[in-house]
Amino acid sequence: VHVSNMNDSTTSRFCESVESGHSSHDDAARIAEHLDITTEPLRMDSQAKYAAVARGDAQIYLRLPTSSEYRENIWDHAAGCIVVTEAGGRVSDTRGQDLEFAYGRRLEANRGIVATNGLLHQQVLDAIASTSPHHG
Repeated sequence: VHVSNMNDSTTSRFCESVESGHSSHDDAARIAEHLDITTEPLRMDSQAKYAAVARGDAQIYLRLPTSSEYRENIWDHAAGCIVVTEAGGRVSDTRGQDLEFAYGRRLEANRGIVATNGLLHQQVLDAIASTSPHHG
């Protein structure tokens, strides 16, 4: 299993949660537009989104906070993070910080999740910073 080697954001595919309460679909749409992504998002629940990135079905997974107070549960992201990383990708929060699993039950030090094939990671972080300053 290995991530996609695609480095052109315009032909990439991103995945996000089905439930808009789990991730801001509006913010994701703005980021996709900024990256000139024209394909529809792949919407699925559970850690299957990490698997889609890890095996190259998608290049980007975005989980953008719906509020400034929200923090992710570690059990929702720990396994997926290692799967993407081991497949050659990169996982961080929306500011580019590594996910920090040492602060209890939630990712207290992180804001949101960005998982990519690695090649597109900085482009995605730049798009987040440009389109959604409140995530940065």
